[in-house]
Amino acid sequence: MEAVVLMTNSKISLEEFSMIKTYKILSLLLSYPNAELQAFLGEALTELRNEALLPVKNINEISIFLSHFKKLDLTEWQAEYVQLFDYSRSASLHLFEHLKGDSRDRGQAMVDLIEFYNKDGFYLSGNELPDYLPVFLEFLSTRNKHIAAELLAEPVHVINRIYLALKEKDQLYQYVLSAVISLSAKKPDKTETELLIRKQKPLDLDAEYQDDPVVFGNQNSFKNCK
Repeated sequence: MEAVVLMTNSKISLEEFSMIKTYKILSLLLSYPNAELQAFLGEALTELRNEALLPVKNINEISIFLSHFKKLDLTEWQAEYVQLFDYSRSASLHLFEHLKGDSRDRGQAMVDLIEFYNKDGFYLSGNELPDYLPVFLEFLSTRNKHIAAELLAEPVHVINRIYLALKEKDQLYQYVLSAVISLSAKKPDKTETELLIRKQKPLDLDAEYQDDPVVFGNQNSFKNCK
């Protein structure tokens, strides 16, 4: 099964293959916004409510997010997205960046993650890096709910770090990250999250971290990734 290209120019469809729609929608909401995504926002809330995978609290928060960006001028939304996610290490949606920065170890972790995706029949057809959170969520949307929740639990402390950064900035995107965390099979490890924060230089300056790359599951090719 080939991965759906994230945010193409074609109309967004949730009927392309069997999937967990909630993961797919959260993946889309965290992707770079375009006209197709903005047009889809009204349908997104209906799908989330129908699947009922998220707690009511999270659905209500997502509703606030959707209402805001549905009315916002698209160019303003795109500018806000770039400023928020592309110019801030603390809020970066690239999971390995929080662990290894731009070190060489991150490259090997990328290779391992791509191999992990491919073994499950998931092939990247766009230009996004495999550790980009929307890509990971799209992959999880193709698993069953139990496996998806277990895999999500592995990097949940990293996702929690992004959530806290967005919460500190009082950004509505915090609601999407909170929804992602709610799907995890376990709660974030506060100690792990605090360690990531302490090792991060102020003002999002480039830094190299000493942590091992996040491991997605204990029985896959990532367990030997150093």
